[in-house]
Amino acid sequence: MAHENEYYFCLNHHRVEGVDGCSAPERLGPYPDEATAARALEIVRERNEAADEYDES
Repeated sequence: MAHENEYYFCLNHHRVEGVDGCSAPERLGPYPDEATAARALEIVRERNEAADEYDES
């Protein structure tokens, strides 16, 4: 269930949006605040790097 205090990063517009933003396939999240949502691509990159390191071990 969506909450008012959830934020998403829109992959189409490259900006933070609230629950009434673009559709789910076009965004990352939810995130607890705007600042974290703004870092969405960085968070994805960090998680991918960690997964790659795990796969190599």
